[in-house]
Amino acid sequence: MSLQFDPNTLPGDGLDIQGSLPPSFFDLAENDQARPVTPLEYNLHVSKDEDGELFVTGEVSATFELHCGRCLEPFQLRIEQTDFAHQIPMENGTPDLTNLLREDILLALPTYPRCETGNVTPRECPAEGRFDSPTEPSGDEAPDASGKNTWEALDQLTNLKKN
Repeated sequence: MSLQFDPNTLPGDGLDIQGSLPPSFFDLAENDQARPVTPLEYNLHVSKDEDGELFVTGEVSATFELHCGRCLEPFQLRIEQTDFAHQIPMENGTPDLTNLLREDILLALPTYPRCETGNVTPRECPAEGRFDSPTEPSGDEAPDASGKNTWEALDQLTNLKKN
């Protein structure tokens, strides 16, 4: 499952590459937080400049199942990169685009997924508001911006050490 091509056969106006790679392409462990549920779809244009550098631009997308960091329920998130762009130096002979595609999609996944950010089936998180602090000020109360209480508490701690 690699996306390789011979740069010496690139036409002057570049090469258009379209297709998909199966979900197993992402090579994620079974117990990983993210599970791909659709193939990786790509629509790329590869061109070469006069220095022999390759430019890859286009679109890549895939859908993943994640678990919400709040309610732990699964939800789906579609990652779509419509501005995929990479410059590849021609040092190694035959370039392989698979790692570039995999990395760009996986790096776009959220580190703390929340189900209300799911864009396949939008919904509100069932745990919304369940874990709010009871000491948070309501909308009517303004928090003490002076920080006076904080400093007083710290002063008391240093006074305890002196005694």
